Amino acid sequence: MKIREARIFAIALILSGLNHPAPAQDKGPVDPNLASLARIFEVQDKIKDIHPAFERLHPVAIVYGGEFHIYVPDLAKRTYRLVTTAPDKFNIPVGIRAAMPLDFWGGRMACVVSPEVFDKLAGYATVFHEFVHCHQWDTCELRLKDSMGVFKKAMARKDYMWELEYPFPYGNADFARDYEAILTALSKGEAGLVPEIRKSLKARLSRDEWEYMTWQEWKEGSARYLENEIDARLGLPANSGGFKQPFNRVSFYAGGEALIRMLDGQEPGLIRNLESLYHKIAE
Repeated sequence: MKIREARIFAIALILSGLNHPAPAQDKGPVDPNLASLARIFEVQDKIKDIHPAFERLHPVAIVYGGEFHIYVPDLAKRTYRLVTTAPDKFNIPVGIRAAMPLDFWGGRMACVVSPEVFDKLAGYATVFHEFVHCHQWDTCELRLKDSMGVFKKAMARKDYMWELEYPFPYGNADFARDYEAILTALSKGEAGLVPEIRKSLKARLSRDEWEYMTWQEWKEGSARYLENEIDARLGLPANSGGFKQPFNRVSFYAGGEALIRMLDGQEPGLIRNLESLYHKIAE
């Protein structure tokens, strides 16, 4: 081939390449969690005016396949992005719904769930319930705990599961009678009966037991209250678990929510100041 013809052939190949670009490279499988996580932004748009806790989104750790998959909000793209994975050394069960600081991620707080939480709209209300706990942690939780003897004793014995496993006397007949009376009065709107019943209950409980009860009423009660506000906004049925005997820790979710509704009715807007709300409950 002559030099001139070779040059023409080379130019033709270059132009051919411009007209027929090379096929795109395979970028790998699409993360199946991204569409579900992006919907968190859509739900937030509908409910963020309910409470300051919903103005900010928090990390989400999805646990499956023996691993934590940790995502953080990408505000510009209105979705979440995967930042790290870590082995699940705790054998987290399917159905986990929690908010906790992750020691393997620098102690950062995250909503911890398994993937099926995103199968239904009600699961997103649950995610925002856990976001309330993230908000509590970020704003006032540690400061409030430092004033509690039950917390200090638990930390002294390195009992990091005390909030879940504290041996509260749920089966005590006097406690059950008084707490049943509180729930009944609150459900009937008989707010005037509540202070005297709680005064009697406080007198029969130890200081640690009273602190534990009121802590759960505040921490889980406020999250339940706000979860049910979301349910109402989204047209979902309310979460009413815990109202019936036998009582257990979840009973304080129900009792706390009912008590908070009473207090917020007496002092409108109190729910928006969680620290002040705690002191009202603990009094």
